[in-house]
Amino acid sequence: METIETVQRSLREYLNYPLLEIGDTSITLWILLYFFIGVFLVIYLSARLKKLLVNHILIRYTPELGVRQAIGGIVRYIVVFLGLLIVFQTAGIDLSALTVLAGALGIGIGFGLQHITNNFVSGIIILFERPIKVGDRIEIGETHGRVTKISARATTIITNDNVSIIVPNSEFMQSKVINWSHNDYRVRFRIPVSVAYSSDVNKVHALLLEVGAEDPNVLKAPRPDIRLTEFGDNGIHFELLVWTTTYMHRRGKFISDINMGIIKKFNMHGIQIPFPQRDVTLKTPEKPTDINPD
Repeated sequence: METIETVQRSLREYLNYPLLEIGDTSITLWILLYFFIGVFLVIYLSARLKKLLVNHILIRYTPELGVRQAIGGIVRYIVVFLGLLIVFQTAGIDLSALTVLAGALGIGIGFGLQHITNNFVSGIIILFERPIKVGDRIEIGETHGRVTKISARATTIITNDNVSIIVPNSEFMQSKVINWSHNDYRVRFRIPVSVAYSSDVNKVHALLLEVGAEDPNVLKAPRPDIRLTEFGDNGIHFELLVWTTTYMHRRGKFISDINMGIIKKFNMHGIQIPFPQRDVTLKTPEKPTDINPD
């Protein structure tokens, strides 16, 4: 029994041995262990809380994943901030003694960590303003894909080739972003079609409407529409305007299906698709006249 008490006393003395002084606070090994365990628990439990909110609680009030992810992310940041304050206070660390250290960190953030800070602040703005959200189909620069995750530093986009692209959050504040599903998931596609000048334009109009009506992925309302856009060098240019919700994430496949339907219809009814034509005139040089030397 005395041996156990001796070991406990020695362990307490070892854990309470001061390693350094910050103001009036002595930093011991026990405080460091408590601090790191507390930070780990705060981060872990906040992540679990976010999953609980997104997948079980908020789903009762809104089915939209992007809204649930935004609310869950904001709640997690608040919990982490408050949790760290509690860990500091219960560990016995005087926050006022960290003023000098905070000033030094501020200078470091201003220089070495400015990009990280910029991305973090941009992530907070994205979660509050929600210009993009999880599940949206977006284009930023040369990147096209679906948003699958918005974290504190970066946003993950999955392309149609199943490639994950990590975009820093600050890019969404500084660049033009095309959000195909910002308002709702109905998207209108403009599909250009050209026909020869000899074609019956009324028949072309009717056939294009048939293609739009027969495709199962085209919405019935708003209805497909046709525009005659231009009289080109080689033919008449139309636009088939169709709405869809099912293929907004695979627009290449959707446009290909529509074009295949157009080709089949045109072939069945003898409508010709124009091709570049050039008229070439061959001129025979005139026979040179005889020149009289006199």
